[in-house]
Amino acid sequence: MSGTILSYAGWAFLPGLVTGWLQSVYYGITIRAGEPKPQPGSQRYLKHRRTIQMTVIIAYLLYTLYEADYWVQQQGNFYQDLAVSPEAGEKVIKSRFRRLAALYHPDKVSTEDPVAHSAAEAYFVNLKSAQDTLSDPVKRFAYERFGPDVLKWQNCKTIRDYLYTGAQSSSFPLYVGSGVCLVILSFTSYLQWGRFWRYLALASLFVLEFHTITRPYYPPLLTKVLNPFLTTFTTHAPLVPFQLVILARKATFTLFIALSQLGNLFPQPPPTSTAFSSPHDLDQLARFENTAKTTEVEASRLIALDMAPFAGDEVGQKELRGRIKEWLVNNTIRSDPEVRNAMGRAMGKRRLGAPAGARP
Repeated sequence: MSGTILSYAGWAFLPGLVTGWLQSVYYGITIRAGEPKPQPGSQRYLKHRRTIQMTVIIAYLLYTLYEADYWVQQQGNFYQDLAVSPEAGEKVIKSRFRRLAALYHPDKVSTEDPVAHSAAEAYFVNLKSAQDTLSDPVKRFAYERFGPDVLKWQNCKTIRDYLYTGAQSSSFPLYVGSGVCLVILSFTSYLQWGRFWRYLALASLFVLEFHTITRPYYPPLLTKVLNPFLTTFTTHAPLVPFQLVILARKATFTLFIALSQLGNLFPQPPPTSTAFSSPHDLDQLARFENTAKTTEVEASRLIALDMAPFAGDEVGQKELRGRIKEWLVNNTIRSDPEVRNAMGRAMGKRRLGAPAGARP
């Protein structure tokens, strides 16, 4: 789990670097010599950059899945080592082992070449482990669902033991840790975009893995979709359940990284508040803000036009500002009914307790 996250940590900076280079190449191909290129920050430039970066992210996502599948195939499995089908029975497996042992037994390799002899011994030990594991129904069940790690679980005797050990050592830490991280990050602004899809992907991965490791048969996704497609249209070896789980995990966490990158390419919704919580209120607030900005710009333009005859005359400009201020106070503020009433009440209070004969 931690290795998977660290392997993708460097990807956060890759799309931006590749996008800048591809955008330069794109402009070099599509724009003729002498024609102006879109300026950085312009609407056209940002649109091209967003499209190219989305393409880079999706292409890298597909490449990561291909790379994960290539790694799984390079690691192989016991069925590939014995060159038998995952549906092969115990007799076929033992017969195939005897045939391979007769060809690749270490005694048939000269001891004069230590490297070749050591490689032959390692290969024979692997064949023997494959034969012993696949010939035992319990170990075969565990191997198909948890991979070669089951060879290290010496204390496991039953299927229940293998399931408990596999869940405790692999599945439980993965899903608990991932779920806690998603919940914590959901309270920040980092995972706002695509949050639903992250939860859905993690839940789907959990259901797929739980179904895969607890059923006595291969999952239908493997037997009816993936393996028939791979064996019919490619030279890909059939997958076994633990390889499907590995690919599903890598695909899920690659999707998390892709969503983090794609979220920066889409406009974020404005933050909601208690006073303006509905989309209609937010639209009205945005229109009001635009109107206020437009009015402010127009007012500034009109004032500049009125001040144009006094350009260079600081005394005249100062006198004009004073006259405008006086006019605003007398004709706008003091003429307001509420202001006049407040002034009247204040003056009335000041007359209270005046001596006899005082002027009103």
